[in-house]
Amino acid sequence: MESLLIFVNIALAVILVVVILLQRSEGGALGLGVSQDNFTSARSVGTFLTKFTSIVAALFIICSIAIVAISRDEFRETQSVLEKEEEQNSNLPQIPQSK
Repeated sequence: MESLLIFVNIALAVILVVVILLQRSEGGALGLGVSQDNFTSARSVGTFLTKFTSIVAALFIICSIAIVAISRDEFRETQSVLEKEEEQNSNLPQIPQSK
């Protein structure tokens, strides 16, 4: 389950990077290169990409939180640190008592 979520998270990260790079910058130097005489205006493409970016970013964050939650459950143990120390000390060889 964790490996599937990691794969989905990596895929979402790649999609997020690509979508961000496709967006038009404030200066207009980057982006799709959509001209004003095209049938879809630059504004409608921009709003679609903005909405799609926010959806992918939200899915990326949710997936990241789920990975952390799953991985924390795997490493959680029922013993305290003191109980572990007592276990380790009981496994050591004991010094014989002199009479």
